[in-house]
Amino acid sequence: MESIENFSMKSPVGRLTLIASSKGLCAVLWENEKLNRVNIPLGRKNLNNPFIKMAIEQLTEYFEGKRKNFTVPLDVIGTDFQKNVWKNLQKVPYARTVSYKDIALKLKKPTASRAVGMANGKNPLSIIVPCHRIIASSGKLTGYAGGLNNKKILLDLEAKFS
Repeated sequence: MESIENFSMKSPVGRLTLIASSKGLCAVLWENEKLNRVNIPLGRKNLNNPFIKMAIEQLTEYFEGKRKNFTVPLDVIGTDFQKNVWKNLQKVPYARTVSYKDIALKLKKPTASRAVGMANGKNPLSIIVPCHRIIASSGKLTGYAGGLNNKKILLDLEAKFS
């Protein structure tokens, strides 16, 4: 197995643990991360991983309202369906929201809203792959690995700087 490294940073939504390989950023995990939500080893602590350094810089800019898109290379770990969902999440514009059903329709799987929701919940790259922008068809904020309060904080932050 290749070298996996991690480092934690403080943020307005709590401590975030960044995990990277030699290929890119693998995960942004929450302070109170549910055990087994994502199946990515922490590896060893190392601030010198270039992808961790880049992610810290870009997340800091995001929280300051100076960055709307992330360019840190990603090393995405998931099933093909999950990767397709996550790729579509990255197309949701800053400060905009879409529903799980909207993503299912983009995938040409109109009955897959629940499967999209499950993939969304397993997104290992919170904030970077903006699963916080996905809401219920009713417009309500629903399930979020970082908690609904953090989902609201991220959406409010984006609204403030859009």
